[in-house]
Amino acid sequence: MRDYTRAEQAVAFLLGLTDADTAERVRARIGLPDAEDPEAARRRLYRAWGWGNGLPASVVLWILEQDDPALNLLIWQYLSLDAGLRRAVARGVPFGPGRTEPVPVEQSLREQEPDIPFGYVRHGLVGALREAGSMREGRAGASMVLTRADWRTVAEADAERPLPGYARWALSVRPDCPPEVRARFGSHRKFTNRVRDAGILDGPAVYATTYGPAASVLQVLSLGTWLFPARMREAEDALRPLVHDHLGAREDAWAVLAQLAETFHGNPRELVTTAGALA
Repeated sequence: MRDYTRAEQAVAFLLGLTDADTAERVRARIGLPDAEDPEAARRRLYRAWGWGNGLPASVVLWILEQDDPALNLLIWQYLSLDAGLRRAVARGVPFGPGRTEPVPVEQSLREQEPDIPFGYVRHGLVGALREAGSMREGRAGASMVLTRADWRTVAEADAERPLPGYARWALSVRPDCPPEVRARFGSHRKFTNRVRDAGILDGPAVYATTYGPAASVLQVLSLGTWLFPARMREAEDALRPLVHDHLGAREDAWAVLAQLAETFHGNPRELVTTAGALA
């Protein structure tokens, strides 16, 4: 059996949000195979990381929350701009809620841990953050915040005396920054826009409905069973009413969706509503 194309992955994922009868009829109408075999699904899981648009930082965090050494190795390339996440993964820091046991780490990743910042060696964690007089220094200090205990230390230090703006910003754009800590650092529109631009999302529902291009988002969600199963229900619940209201059991609407999916530049919400309207 051949592998799905990206557009077929997107359509197949949305069909999974409908009833079995509708899915069967639509598959026959658009020529979509019934299902991929497990090996095909595994191949596209590993092939998916070639997407040019990358992944939002929060999606990377949801994958890290699996604390799966194989997945950590797979997404290592997406951590290149976040020294803190790279350091945490290289040291086996667990990300999953409630987990405390270290995650096994490939030796190749341990050897790629970023250098320890001089400011941290000289001043310690809080001292390095307080000394941050540039974004570079802010990012360097933030890269040493690794564990839940470190984040509590940061919150307590900021409560005692607000950290410099550069440090606050560098900490805020870390996807693993606890929401209650990030809320301490700012709430005005400019701040929240910058956080969003960094790929920090409120949850899977936001990713599923407002990110684009739609085919890439839906392709990632089609892999969610492997990548972030604990987060999938929220994404599915956000899309299911849209699929029901705009596509439903209308085979013509699904056919239009299949034709649009590959080249559509908008988000999944816009793709679904546009297909329904055109049909």
